Amino acid sequence: MSVRAKDRLGGRAAVVGIGATDFSKDSGRSELRLAVEAVRAALDDAGLAPADVDGMVTFTMDTSPEITVAQAAGIGELSFFSRVHYGGGAACATVQQAALAVATGLAEVVVCYRAFNERSGRRFGAGVRHREPTAEGVALGWTLPFGLLTPASWVAMAAQRYLYAYGLTPEAFGHVAVVDRKHAATNPAAYFHGRPLTLAEHAASRWIVEPLRLLDCCQETDGGQALVVTSVERARDLPRPPAVVVAAAQGAGRAQQQMTGFYDSDLTGLPEMGVVARQLRRTCGLGPDDIDVGILYDHFTPFVLMQLEEFGFCGPGEAADFVAEERLALNTHGGQLGEAYLHGMNGIAEAVRQLRGTAVNQVPGAERVLVTAGTGVPTSGLVLGTEG
Repeated sequence: MSVRAKDRLGGRAAVVGIGATDFSKDSGRSELRLAVEAVRAALDDAGLAPADVDGMVTFTMDTSPEITVAQAAGIGELSFFSRVHYGGGAACATVQQAALAVATGLAEVVVCYRAFNERSGRRFGAGVRHREPTAEGVALGWTLPFGLLTPASWVAMAAQRYLYAYGLTPEAFGHVAVVDRKHAATNPAAYFHGRPLTLAEHAASRWIVEPLRLLDCCQETDGGQALVVTSVERARDLPRPPAVVVAAAQGAGRAQQQMTGFYDSDLTGLPEMGVVARQLRRTCGLGPDDIDVGILYDHFTPFVLMQLEEFGFCGPGEAADFVAEERLALNTHGGQLGEAYLHGMNGIAEAVRQLRGTAVNQVPGAERVLVTAGTGVPTSGLVLGTEG
């Protein structure tokens, strides 16, 4: 268990702009163009110009480098640029990196972005097609020969153990899908706008890898999302209410693997998210009762349940009932199951809307929002809040 102390990042930076492209299954344009469209939209939302930007952060699995996006978007000199590893686990860490740069004076205005043609181009859900001879590739060699080739197959192992351990059926996962699609149905930006879901429809969807059905797996999306981060002081002079970074954390568990940790002592939890949960609570002192909205990374429904339990919203094995009873406003944009799969960046944007009071499924008086990034890999999380 980590013995780290409270860190000093909270309250020193804020998300002041959000921007996105349309979310589609065939964007018809390059990933670079998607990135630039999202970055410009976020700067417009923040009331800032490209010339104001001096820092950029993205993911390692992004085909549009920071300097290329900066050039194409009309951004000038950069004093800070960074990439965060591990796919969807990087989402909240991009904001953490930006906040660190702002808080230490390395940059004044940092843009975080993610853009890909994940449906019409490279589809992550298709699984492993080719691996370079790296340590990560070697690790996958312990699972690929046995037919575990896709993210769904990797998650299915832990999902099956979760059901067995707590005497549950796959219907437990359906509650997450139903809640996400309920919110997506009223969100005009969501791919599944106007299309809510029932438990019966979830149960009737085809198996992908038992116990995961089609509707337990997030969609694949073309699109881009960008966020603008600056100091809380500068944010006060900008047109939108700031979403203050109350706390930010990254987490990797002991002997962490990427989606394939089948030899852990307990497959019913997410140790990497436990690290994040403890550090967020250390930093801001907020517990489950203090959170108004939860934007939890939902690439696969079982991992939403496990996240709720890691954060202490409910006890082990109790998350399905917790979700079914809607005890927490969860994924109010529809999540990656319902709105779009942008590696969690669109979830951070939804947290900002909730704090501004402009979300389509607005939670009255929302002041603290928990956001998480991808699980099963080294991950990250945020608590965003209103100023004061």
